[in-house]
Amino acid sequence: MKFFSSNNQRPLEIFIHIIVWMLIFFFPILLSGDKSLSDINWLEYFRHVKMPFMFLIVFYTNYCFLVPHFLLKKQSKKYILYNFILVVGISLLTHLGDKPLNKRPPLLKENIEEKISRQFDNKEPDRNTQKQYFPSSRRKHFNRPPRWTFIMRDTILLLCTVGLGAAIRMSGEWSKAETALQEAEKNRTEAELNNLRNQLNPHFLLNTLNNIYALIAFDTDKAQQAVQDLSKLLRYVLYENQQTYVPLAREIDFINNYIELMRIRLAKEVEVSIHIHVPANSTVQIAPLIFISLIENAFKHGISPTKPSFISISIAQIEQKEVRCEIINSNHPKNNSDKSGSGIGLEQVRKRLELLYPERYEWKNEISENGEVYSSILTIQV
Repeated sequence: MKFFSSNNQRPLEIFIHIIVWMLIFFFPILLSGDKSLSDINWLEYFRHVKMPFMFLIVFYTNYCFLVPHFLLKKQSKKYILYNFILVVGISLLTHLGDKPLNKRPPLLKENIEEKISRQFDNKEPDRNTQKQYFPSSRRKHFNRPPRWTFIMRDTILLLCTVGLGAAIRMSGEWSKAETALQEAEKNRTEAELNNLRNQLNPHFLLNTLNNIYALIAFDTDKAQQAVQDLSKLLRYVLYENQQTYVPLAREIDFINNYIELMRIRLAKEVEVSIHIHVPANSTVQIAPLIFISLIENAFKHGISPTKPSFISISIAQIEQKEVRCEIINSNHPKNNSDKSGSGIGLEQVRKRLELLYPERYEWKNEISENGEVYSSILTIQV
């Protein structure tokens, strides 16, 4: 059974426990001021620390045994019953054979004459001082409270010790449970990201092969060049996509190569404008292929063989804080017979954004009122 936390935290936790209990047990000695150890009545000292020793027993009985075996296992009735027996038994045992408080010797071996002499710098005290320190034998002794009041006091303190032990152990268990939950969530997120990567590679490849297939029909030379360009893109996809983040400059190079590959099959009437405002040596980190599905979507739905078409792509790095990708294209929705692409690209983008940039991105996409223009604006706080 593990009484303390993980191996990394255990030495520090044990050290804290030792320091706290040392302070509790040596507190009466600390109150003695500048007195030497020989001036302390050690027999009476051990009578003083008897109650802190009982606190220690109650604390660790709860911390190490009762809380993990009963309270954490939802057996509250047994936990309360055992603590009741423990507290009442220790409280009664502590006061059995205890001397009355008015007959106990002082903790320090010091008589009153020495105290008076030191206080008044060896001067003769007056009668009032003598009356204060040497009360008349005819004066009645101060009546101490009955013993049961001290038993009740110590019982309440023991109950507080029970609560303290339970609270510390429960907080530790809650902390471990929270850590385990975060670790499980992290593993789930990583597994989901890996799944998205595995989907993204064939999705990207499928769309690109469809473009090359269309190119073969009217220009084989360009198709061969496209296959060579595709091999470069796939090398980036296969290797860089295995990392969580890549430099933004390398991602921009990949996007430029992809756009040039797409230009091959475009008619001259299609207007494509690219605006990149990213330093060539930018070290800003970005999730790989996070923008490519948006660009694919623009080439898929923004081009018509019979109608005027345009695509405008703008990517900008705003200082070292944000990356903004704005895509505006003519809107030519595909019909159900068009099988170029599986339609999962934009859904993947949204899932990856939620996993990698939670509450750190803003994505607005809409179609104009006349249905002719589609716009997508993605801003990511890096």
